Amino acid sequence: MEIRKTTFAGSWYPGTAAACREEIESFFDQGSTADPGRRCMGGIVPHAGWYYSGQVACQVIERLKGDNIAGPAPDLIAIFGMHLHPASPCFLLDADQFETPLGPLAIHRGLVAQLARRLAKVADYRMETARDFQPDNTIELQLPFIKYFFPESAIVTVGLPPTETAVKVGAAVVELAAAAKLSLKVLGSTDLTHYGSNYGFTPRGSGRAAVAWARQDNDRRLIDAIGSMDPMAVIQEARSHHNACCAGAVAGAMAAAAALGARQAETTVYASSYDKSPGDSFVGYVGMLLF
Repeated sequence: MEIRKTTFAGSWYPGTAAACREEIESFFDQGSTADPGRRCMGGIVPHAGWYYSGQVACQVIERLKGDNIAGPAPDLIAIFGMHLHPASPCFLLDADQFETPLGPLAIHRGLVAQLARRLAKVADYRMETARDFQPDNTIELQLPFIKYFFPESAIVTVGLPPTETAVKVGAAVVELAAAAKLSLKVLGSTDLTHYGSNYGFTPRGSGRAAVAWARQDNDRRLIDAIGSMDPMAVIQEARSHHNACCAGAVAGAMAAAAALGARQAETTVYASSYDKSPGDSFVGYVGMLLF
């Protein structure tokens, strides 16, 4: 059994099952509620440590469960992420399971193999294994939430660069899942503006004016681009204004959700690391539903 081990458990999020459950349940006690009347095809989630953005991500993933409360869970959840640049390849993980403190999640190796064959025709890609992989918080931090809310679902994890390839791969995942008669939900993982001297990005100086600009202007531009349901607009926006660290992941999730029938995007909550740790360097987070 090839099991991809965790990298960030016990630091960026709790390292035990009991602690993960306790924190997840505290997150939805803070106001996130499933909506059985809304059929969500996917979502956009942040990936900072759970202290900063866990509640935002948890709320989105819990809401994905809305239309499955009385029915079967999706066969498959595709998670798009990774900090990549336009010249990066795509990344696929080929292993049997991905470890979480709540127990392992099965990886759908059949769909991974099919996607690899598709990618070989259109883009550069790298296959990661249980022993050979890049540590990546963008995807790993979502997995305990998925195990909690969708314990029987398999996953596919895909790293996507911020190019048109991301759009093609998102659509291809839906096509391949449909051909295999697999029901599917999708997630794209990104944080928003990384502002301050820690990140080498200070176009509005420092202080409260800088915080307001990042929240109300720069992050809003990216959120509005997601709301347009135009994946390439998100990629262009992130390139121009440095307001998404994983624009390819967002574009892939948007393209996949659109292929599943999504026509709208809705913000669940916006937050910033400044809310918990005020300082000259901070990061924005948004949770969004695609339906």
